[in-house]
Amino acid sequence: MVQIKLPPWLENKYLLLFDKLNASTFTMEQAKSILRLSDVDKVKGVAVVLSELRKAGWLELQPDPEDARKSIYCLKSKEEIIKSVFDVEKLSRSDIEGILKKAADLIRTRVDYKFILILLFYKRISDKWEAEYEKAYDEAIHDEFSEIEAEEEARNAAYHDFIIPMEYLWENIRKDVTKLPEKFSQALKVLAEKNQELKDVLDNVDFIQFTTNRENAEILRQLVELFSEKKLNHVSADILGDAYEWVLRYFAPDKAKEGEVYTPREVIKLLVEILDPKPGQSVYDPASASNGMLIISYEHVKESKGKKEADKLFLYGQEANHKTLAFGRMNMYIHDIRNAKLAYGDTLLYPKFKEGENVQQFDIVIANPPWNQDGYDELVLKKGEFWKKRFAYGFVPKQSADLAWIQHMLASSKEKVGIVIDNGCLFRGGKERAVRMKVIDGDANLQGDLIEAIILLPEKLFYNTGAPGAILIFNKKKKHKNEILFINASTEFEKHPDVRKLNWLSDENTKKISDTYHAWKEEEGFSRIVKLDEIRKNDYNLNITLYVYPEDEIEDIDIMKEWEGLKELENQEKEVDKKIEGYLKEIG
Repeated sequence: MVQIKLPPWLENKYLLLFDKLNASTFTMEQAKSILRLSDVDKVKGVAVVLSELRKAGWLELQPDPEDARKSIYCLKSKEEIIKSVFDVEKLSRSDIEGILKKAADLIRTRVDYKFILILLFYKRISDKWEAEYEKAYDEAIHDEFSEIEAEEEARNAAYHDFIIPMEYLWENIRKDVTKLPEKFSQALKVLAEKNQELKDVLDNVDFIQFTTNRENAEILRQLVELFSEKKLNHVSADILGDAYEWVLRYFAPDKAKEGEVYTPREVIKLLVEILDPKPGQSVYDPASASNGMLIISYEHVKESKGKKEADKLFLYGQEANHKTLAFGRMNMYIHDIRNAKLAYGDTLLYPKFKEGENVQQFDIVIANPPWNQDGYDELVLKKGEFWKKRFAYGFVPKQSADLAWIQHMLASSKEKVGIVIDNGCLFRGGKERAVRMKVIDGDANLQGDLIEAIILLPEKLFYNTGAPGAILIFNKKKKHKNEILFINASTEFEKHPDVRKLNWLSDENTKKISDTYHAWKEEEGFSRIVKLDEIRKNDYNLNITLYVYPEDEIEDIDIMKEWEGLKELENQEKEVDKKIEGYLKEIG
């Protein structure tokens, strides 16, 4: 990696050498002669000067054509240095996506896409470690450490995000192509041991098992070479985070067939814009998966207030799938978000965030939990912690835990809850109707009037189902008492730009829905404010189309034009009849 800036002592020596030598080759003896004349080598030895210039990328080492046992040197011009650094740093979003598209083509339908994510993650932390090492080394040399002392100092964990032994840096692993699986497996094991925060992340990938298939071994070799093309430490967290999300989105249609759920980011963005998290608030996702809800909450604050204020958000997430949690942790790191607390476990039974004899409460609770999750009836939920407090509005049928998730989120909330859920829980009868009734009416011990808004989404937004889904907004401190805002956004979509059979929410669609919520306004065929008494009369049925339905477009009809068209058709029909009659006469 080329450094664009040198320590002053080293830059002075570079200038002295370049003034005499320009870009011509030279020997160690010539360098000594020049630096002795200037009397600067009393502070730093000539060998150290040349070594540091080479490490910084300002000097090239070549074999002496007259004696292969010796080396000669060649300085780069400042123009070359600036150009080479610019070329590295201009790595753009499209450059990164280009690499990932090539990687996707290599593994498509044959290999789990998560190998791309782990390699992207490993390359990032390795390149960043090298950059941190070089910076610390330069500072140590500037502070008059010897070269050996500077190298030891630069390896100190204090200078690095993660502890990585030098033998397991990316460039060192890739040197022996025949041992890539073993080297990567050893590296992941060692890093997991030395960095406890990476244990769950790195324990979930087995490169040796992966490459027992010879074809996969070749895929790994090609992936490593592909990722080796560019240094990733210069790439911003925003671009790299988008790249990580691109991989998740690209493979979402295929993974949906295996039951893996991916929430479209524009749906999350809509939900976050409605909930509007602020610096200093806590945000909790009880079904966090890849952490999209938490990341977009962070970015929402970052876009409006800056990174410093976004870092003041307190982020919490729990995920029941161990592997999904691991890749969610990676996603957080790639996005340069360090203030999140993530936990593993079944949220409905074993919530990990607690305060005393109850679950911890957060300013904003946000989630897209598994829809119609099976197996959480009364007998099961009573085995969970704090069940009396968490499921006080009633138990749910075995076939769908939708309203169990809603109740857990309400119990975990100080104020606002936003959930993406299946429409069915809005109108199904039986136990679910009983829970809806209590959430609306409350009783002596339970707060009612908790639902603030219900939004019907367009169909075919999600990769794993064509069902439209709905967003429910709950608010324990709602301003508009005894009423609910219904928004029918079923027609607010555009065709998906990448996936033929899907729709998506454009920025304009999102803005219209969000603005309607924040303005608390009615629009014919789109939104309506409904009093709770009307909902009670409808037997607590919250089906959105019951309260607001898009108007059919009425086509203006030109009666005279239509009449003329009919007369023309009649004339044409008479002409046809005459022709047929003539044919019949000819036949006899």
